[in-house]
Amino acid sequence: MSLQVYNSLTRTKEVFEPLEPGKVRFYVCGVTVYDHCHIGHARSAIVFDVIYRYLLRKGLEVTYVRNFTDIDDKIIRRANEERVDFRTIADRYIQAFYEDMDALGVLRPSLEPLATENIPEMIEIIHRLMDKGIAYVSGSDVYFAVEGFPEYGKLSGRALDDMMAGARVEVDVHKRNPMDFVLWKGSKPGEPAWDSPWGPGRPGWHIECSAMGKRFLGETFDIHGGGKDLIFPHHENEIAQSEAAFGVSFVKYWIHNGFVNINDEKMSKSLGNFFTIRDVLKRVHPEALRLFVLSKHYRSPVDFSDETVAEAERGLEKLYGTLGVVRERTAEVTGETPDQAMKAQDPELWEAVQRLPSEFEEAMDNDFNTAQVTGYLFGLQRQLQRFLDRFGQKKLKGAASVLAQRAASQLVEHSRALGLLEREPLRFMEEQRKLKLVETGMTEQEVEALIRQRDQARQARDFGEADRIRGELEASRIQLEDTPTGTRWKVSSGV
Repeated sequence: MSLQVYNSLTRTKEVFEPLEPGKVRFYVCGVTVYDHCHIGHARSAIVFDVIYRYLLRKGLEVTYVRNFTDIDDKIIRRANEERVDFRTIADRYIQAFYEDMDALGVLRPSLEPLATENIPEMIEIIHRLMDKGIAYVSGSDVYFAVEGFPEYGKLSGRALDDMMAGARVEVDVHKRNPMDFVLWKGSKPGEPAWDSPWGPGRPGWHIECSAMGKRFLGETFDIHGGGKDLIFPHHENEIAQSEAAFGVSFVKYWIHNGFVNINDEKMSKSLGNFFTIRDVLKRVHPEALRLFVLSKHYRSPVDFSDETVAEAERGLEKLYGTLGVVRERTAEVTGETPDQAMKAQDPELWEAVQRLPSEFEEAMDNDFNTAQVTGYLFGLQRQLQRFLDRFGQKKLKGAASVLAQRAASQLVEHSRALGLLEREPLRFMEEQRKLKLVETGMTEQEVEALIRQRDQARQARDFGEADRIRGELEASRIQLEDTPTGTRWKVSSGV
């Protein structure tokens, strides 16, 4: 099966054929750096990170561009409030962005240009639009005349006449048409400004992506991505100004990820349900947040709640738990182990191991269906765990050991293609335990002390006291597991 992607422009699923065989030019709208990123940003970053990983996995040469909007009304407003230069604000939140993305395991793109580094390219496009009579000066600003681009609205599916009819009565008097949008903003006293043929000022928001896309990827490139909230007006305006300026198609495939809702409500600061990535990661493991995002198809909305996140955490713990058992209970086997010998150990597990590569590729080729992929991963995990359970606490040897290791290897390889299972099991369990322990109000030292008391009670055959201590720990969500090598513990989800 060839890779198929849903194109927001045509509203159909299409076979993906790069403009240049073997190479992909890929642009995703980045963040405006005036504050910390929220979980909506996390979803978009993770979705396009996985698409990037998969294109590379298919052997394609990918030039991936993700910009920073480092000049904007919100940045200027915050700089004025703090009485610092706008660059201080931009630099602060670019650094914070990297901290968040690195924590989430998001790969760095090929290029991460700043809007302020590409103002000459923006001015050049505005010049072209002026020369063609599709842009006009009004006051100290320059506007794009939407009526000069007959296809305006083709991405969002909105008719210009309907948009004009629905526009507010109190329109900007500087505009010829209420739907016209600004390309260049004349500077106001105290604002950052750059020289231009129309006077000092700064670019409008939409023009920056057209300029950076053109500079780094060409007049036409393969993929442009972002959240569904960017379809109108941002991406609609990008198409209009780019295609009007250069007379060619701007982007071949438009890919948009769905929204994040909070407890079935739209995320909003006014509703008090607005969560930054760094606040979420104080209580949720970053891989659990990735799994939460990838367990739904990227175009579907996802509901962020205590229960949905806890479900992702439990799933991740199962994956790592099974890997941990394989690490502990399998012996190294020298020499070749025939396939038939492994298959004889557990035909169903063997078949599942053999199927996973093709299942993974088929699902990802079907418009990057990570939800289906995670289903396959958990299916293999369950079969592997059942196989391990047959042996109890015994060490696996021979063909059984090789089969378990082969299954674990496939599980890790295809999970890592999604940015999951990047850690050793013991490291993950320790990280997860520390995160969850904070919620219980107990310290690690207090838990360990109670476990030692329980061990002493068991040695003294005072099982009533041992059960009492176990119950006390369970009341604080501390779950114990007695193993031949000692008692282990973890913190269960609060949901």
